[in-house]
Amino acid sequence: MAEKGSAPPAGSRPSSGHTAHAAHSTETAAPAKPAAPVIKVQKAVVPEEAPAAAKTLKSAGQRQGFRLNEFVVYPAHGVGQIVAIEEQEVAGFKLELFVINFSKDKLTLRVPTSKVTGVGMRKISDPDAARRSLDILTGRARVKRTMWSRRAQEYETKINSGDINAIAEVVRDLYRSEAQPEQSYSERQLYEAALDRMVREIAAVQKSSEIDALKAVEAQLQKGQSRAAKALGPPSVTGEIEEQAA
Repeated sequence: MAEKGSAPPAGSRPSSGHTAHAAHSTETAAPAKPAAPVIKVQKAVVPEEAPAAAKTLKSAGQRQGFRLNEFVVYPAHGVGQIVAIEEQEVAGFKLELFVINFSKDKLTLRVPTSKVTGVGMRKISDPDAARRSLDILTGRARVKRTMWSRRAQEYETKINSGDINAIAEVVRDLYRSEAQPEQSYSERQLYEAALDRMVREIAAVQKSSEIDALKAVEAQLQKGQSRAAKALGPPSVTGEIEEQAA
């Protein structure tokens, strides 16, 4: 009432203009009111989702035949250890994940428990299977008469298959004794990759150190070379690799 009395005498127009301006202000301010609760809702949801995304199942038992702290073989990376089983919520769905640590590679993978079969994850070999893989090392190397690029692909496929016997074949075929010509750079890389995969699994199976497992592998390789040398006979052909037709 005081504002209306103090307004300049310009008739009713300023009053109606003032009233229209106030109405206009009221209309523009109205949409801002429902926006406030939307912001509050978002703030309330965030702290609830964050802890659920990294929830560790402390009482987790077996999942898909695998258990906590068990050593497993993941084809693309070799031997790792399940260090945790976590539960995450993605798009409203809860997922159980194996947290697998590859300490030597300083790598941690999270694999959905429902996908382990699809990715080829398996338990480490039993002692009998490990012994059979070591026996493969004593056989003669078999090298196909094909281009190196093709053989290299075959070796990589065997290494990444996760099959310890296939990996042992790569180690056997690419091994070179001191009496044999040195490996090429690419041969050396594949040999070391296969050797590392095999040694780590043998160590996990035997519950020994990787140094002891490496000694066991090298002993078998040298035994195989000795047998090959005796079978070939003349010194002039000692160290040659048996070539197998593709």
